Amino acid sequence: MHSHAPLPSTAATLVPSTVLPPVAAGHQLVALTDALLETVLAIENVAFSHPWSPGNFTDALRSGYHARVLMQGDEVLGYFIAMQILDEVHLLNITVSPIHQGQGLAHELLDALAHWSRHTAHAQWLWLEVRESNTRARHLYERYGFTQVGARKKYYPVHHGERETAILMNLPLWP
Repeated sequence: MHSHAPLPSTAATLVPSTVLPPVAAGHQLVALTDALLETVLAIENVAFSHPWSPGNFTDALRSGYHARVLMQGDEVLGYFIAMQILDEVHLLNITVSPIHQGQGLAHELLDALAHWSRHTAHAQWLWLEVRESNTRARHLYERYGFTQVGARKKYYPVHHGERETAILMNLPLWP
């Protein structure tokens, strides 16, 4: 005869909804792991003219940055990587797979990041930088509530040694 520990009550196993990040039905938000890294790198290389290197991702994971992947079943839809510094969270990378762009997934990723930043990191601000020429992303961030607070001249590489301005944006997380 085997001895079994009593099953916990249903109430004890439920996690309050305020702890879980908001994601659409059928989507899961999972930690970026080495097992998902190859797929994420493939998306990164298709999505950007100057993608993060495998070393950038590995360093972010080893540093303990908040790295999450939005999945539908076994398919990677998008991901983000953020770093907490005191009462601020800095969004370092957010990417939606090009075949899934235009479906509101970037907004879903931002919702999940803002939720984590408020309720787990207890941050006051969310910060990001975006290429000046990336008007699509800038409009997304503005619609989300970010405001431009500065610019970093010659920050991003472009071509042949040329550099592009980074627009610095922030979002207050608490009223």
